[in-house]
Amino acid sequence: MRPLFEVGKILKLHEQTIEKSRLNGWQKRTLFALSKCRTAELGGHIDQCNHAACGYLHMSYNSCRNRHCPKCQGHKREEWIEKREDELLRVGYYHVVFTLPSELNQLALHNPRLLYGTLYKVAWSVIKGFGDNPTFLGAKTGMIAILHTWGQNLSLHPHLHCIVPAGGVKENGRWKHAPKGNDFLFPVKEMSTVFRAQFVAELRKNGVKDKALFDALFSKPWVIYAKKPFRNASSVVEYLGRYTHKIAISNHRIVSADKNHVTFRVKNYKKDGVNELVKLKTKEFIRRFSLHILPKQFVRIRHFGFLSSTGKRLHLENLQKQLGKPKVKEKISDHLRCPKCKKGQLVTKCLYAGRAPPKYWLDLLNQQLNKQKEESKKINITV
Repeated sequence: MRPLFEVGKILKLHEQTIEKSRLNGWQKRTLFALSKCRTAELGGHIDQCNHAACGYLHMSYNSCRNRHCPKCQGHKREEWIEKREDELLRVGYYHVVFTLPSELNQLALHNPRLLYGTLYKVAWSVIKGFGDNPTFLGAKTGMIAILHTWGQNLSLHPHLHCIVPAGGVKENGRWKHAPKGNDFLFPVKEMSTVFRAQFVAELRKNGVKDKALFDALFSKPWVIYAKKPFRNASSVVEYLGRYTHKIAISNHRIVSADKNHVTFRVKNYKKDGVNELVKLKTKEFIRRFSLHILPKQFVRIRHFGFLSSTGKRLHLENLQKQLGKPKVKEKISDHLRCPKCKKGQLVTKCLYAGRAPPKYWLDLLNQQLNKQKEESKKINITV
């Protein structure tokens, strides 16, 4: 069901507010792109169903394709998942979350590239270090990491969602399974201590000299959250679909929006995830949303170890022969499925830049519309 309120429409109504704001040029450019998504300003395309009994024509406005856009993530997510399904192994997978303390939020605002880049680097260093240690595994492991920067109320809350296979590759190329019965791949408390020490050391190495900040960081324990391992491929795929192309807020969470305020749903995890409402002034809503616009060309989904591009070339085929490849049910991606017959796939026939398609296609669409009207009349007369 199409949501009644959308981030893009809110941004469109407040373009002047955005232009006059203190946001940087990249943030403004991103917000303007989202405000134009699937509108006539971006032109459109005509798709046709390839099912022999259908052949229906569908006209749509083009998407902005921006990774921060609530409308553009569905098909990107499906395409990415399909690629990852080909790389799955028949082993368990762990879900590990590395969370940064709020004391680092100011650094995230002023130098997000440094802070978030350090988060990826140190999280992998921790996983790799424990994996290499014979006490815990003694093999080369892998990791897929996905950055989220938000909390439910759009506040700044940087954390890294990671999936880690339950085992690793030994020097002879053979797979070594993680010890059975472990709820977590490595001891979480020990990982948290190493995580904090390495992160602070990396900040110092990159020129951060704030002694008060470092004292605050060492005064509290850091949090690494770990779930029990996924037991099958479908669970891993479900996880990937939930987190890979998620953005700060989806359109479906917005309950109401007017000139002055935006109200949206949040889950209160301190109350077992119960839904609550948050009402913000529109200017504040836009400011908070902008906090989660990543730096230009910053890679948000990263692969490490034997799951990196190089690692997969060296090990994946051999590992799938050893362990087997999980069977994943084939399906037509929802964004390609014909919404009319639900059977065929949509194939793009025409792209156009203006507000209306070329005359040839416009005539075909009008013919289709007239045919529908005639069929509707016949049905009414029969009834």
